Amino acid sequence: MQTGKLHHMSLVTADLGRAIAFYRDKLGFRQIPRPPFRSNGAWLESGAIEIHLIDNPQGTFRASTAIDNGDVHFAIRVGDFEAAMADLQARGFREDAVDGDPMSIRINRQSVTGYPQAYLLDADRHVIEINAAA
Repeated sequence: MQTGKLHHMSLVTADLGRAIAFYRDKLGFRQIPRPPFRSNGAWLESGAIEIHLIDNPQGTFRASTAIDNGDVHFAIRVGDFEAAMADLQARGFREDAVDGDPMSIRINRQSVTGYPQAYLLDADRHVIEINAAA
């Protein structure tokens, strides 16, 4: 099988409005039309990345409120890492926030990967990596 690029990620949410607000207001995604599925949800996009939110309070969620980059996560590559960090900090994310604080962000500018990485949680505790080319 020959594959192309990743099309979208589907994420369950316990509170659709809260999840839409997070991806729109904190990460800059915009809501796009969604087909009339039987389940409630929303589609959002930022460039070529789509996130499909599925309203399912009984879905599978991480129990931990700590940021754990060794857990299931997805990554968003940005063109300017420092500008992205400044934007996230302007939106309330803080490196000095304790685990469990929804505005906590962990930034590693000198990652062994060769490119800078930051990790944060969305409103349903999904781990999100933000990175940029070396």
